[in-house]
Amino acid sequence: MEIVNLSEQNSIVNQYLSEIRDVNYQKNRLLFRNNILRIGEMLAYEISKTLNYEAKDVTTPLGVAKMWTPSDKIVLATIFRAGLPFHNGFLNVFDHAGNAFVSAYRAYEDEEHTKVGIHVEYLATPSIEAKTLIISDPMLATGSSMELGYKAFLTKGTPKRIHVACVIACPEGIEHIKKTFPEDKTTIWCAAIDESLNEHKYIVPGFGDAGDLCFGEKL
Repeated sequence: MEIVNLSEQNSIVNQYLSEIRDVNYQKNRLLFRNNILRIGEMLAYEISKTLNYEAKDVTTPLGVAKMWTPSDKIVLATIFRAGLPFHNGFLNVFDHAGNAFVSAYRAYEDEEHTKVGIHVEYLATPSIEAKTLIISDPMLATGSSMELGYKAFLTKGTPKRIHVACVIACPEGIEHIKKTFPEDKTTIWCAAIDESLNEHKYIVPGFGDAGDLCFGEKL
């Protein structure tokens, strides 16, 4: 399974990532969401290089130009609620793509907040049969919500190619994806890979709870 880590490259993504990690920058939700969106756009551009393309004649005011456009049919999928700004970044690039949404959220199952359960409640998706599926979620922590979201989407078909996209991943989440996604047709894309998970299953050093930082704390 291929893993693409943009932090290993010279890229403006590193500036966006350094800002969203900053506890002072995080106080402005608009700026935080905007950088999550921009990282989504950058990852989408990188993924676009891996697609199949076909020739197309385009009539201009002065003649006909031969252009190359993607032949793959794309479905952009995300997990409520933290994934929404990230998803919008992908949609800005793949503006003709189908869109899929699933509600998969973590709920602590003990008072110490060390045992995490994932619950799926909502699914809205077009067919993903023989399509390129891009599943985006800012944090690839345990990988459990990504797995359950993927299994929910599989009820609507089998994709020909899968791209798992996140802002920050950790080794535990990557290993979980390797075990639960098809090895031969899945690529993991991330802006950074951090050290580990803490006892509350948050990525360290990470940047905190993406959903709360985007939209405010929940009850």
